[in-house]
Amino acid sequence: MAVAQPTIETNTGPSRLQNIWKSISIIFESPVGTVGLIIVLFWLTVGFVSLFWTPYPPNANQFAQNLPPSAENWLGTDHLGRDIASRLMAGTQVILLKTRIALPDGNVSTQQEVGAIGQFLKTIFPNRTEISIPGGVAIWGVLGSLVLGSTLGLLAGYRGGWTDQIVMQILDALIAFPVIVLYIVVIGALGRGDLVVIIAITVTGAPGIARLARSLALDIKTRDYIRSAETRGENVAFIMFREILPNARGPLLVDSMLRVGYAIFTIGTLGFLGIGLQPPDPDWGTMVNDARRFIFVTPWPVIWPAVAISTLVIGLNLFADGLREEITRFQR
Repeated sequence: MAVAQPTIETNTGPSRLQNIWKSISIIFESPVGTVGLIIVLFWLTVGFVSLFWTPYPPNANQFAQNLPPSAENWLGTDHLGRDIASRLMAGTQVILLKTRIALPDGNVSTQQEVGAIGQFLKTIFPNRTEISIPGGVAIWGVLGSLVLGSTLGLLAGYRGGWTDQIVMQILDALIAFPVIVLYIVVIGALGRGDLVVIIAITVTGAPGIARLARSLALDIKTRDYIRSAETRGENVAFIMFREILPNARGPLLVDSMLRVGYAIFTIGTLGFLGIGLQPPDPDWGTMVNDARRFIFVTPWPVIWPAVAISTLVIGLNLFADGLREEITRFQR
């Protein structure tokens, strides 16, 4: 008599895509975070559209100066007759989507403007006058500060002792300087440009992230799974980045989202002071600086970039608050 073989049920569990969607969908549980995400997605969409289309060339003087908003110029024109809507759209690229690195073209003045980094890259790309890489200045600046700050903070928190003292003393010294002074020092030493602004944001943002990573590492390193990894003979790098960092990513992610907003303010501040990003791509801070002399004639060229900066920063803050709220509730 034939005996039926028992069927073996295999539970494959959720797929990688399902896990990713589950992580992303957390934000939709928070109304505040959802509103922030909508604002951020709006500006990302504006930036993507501007890569392929703007109502008019952003840097072309095509109209009369200081025109109010109209059907032809949705947001009006600036003091040079340039369409504000087109410049605002192009400015979104600089912050969120595209980093432009200018290279010297043989002129002495250009060599001074691009600084030491541009001259070094010219030796690698001798036939280029510009390099564009995906990702905006704010994104790369925060990513750089996250990598540097997390590494230093995890090292200080896990190793402790003299390593902790030396790393944190250096970072505390950086924090003691006013932020704007550090910006001016970095830009004065390396010259203007997108890459220099990224370095400035990285240097000024790393100490804060390092302090947060250190506090998390001090708590996590006392857990049993860290003791198990040490018993297995795992090296310091493995424990830092495979054991501690995944369990600290929630607070670091939320802090990074907030710092993108800080970075946008930084770019606007440096542009307003005239030491930020280089033309021809317009940034919102430079637009405010150029138009402030005519604010009593027509306020529109000042209002629109200021509204753009404030709404994007508010959206990022709301998104970060919602993310923090849901991560905290999810971990309870």
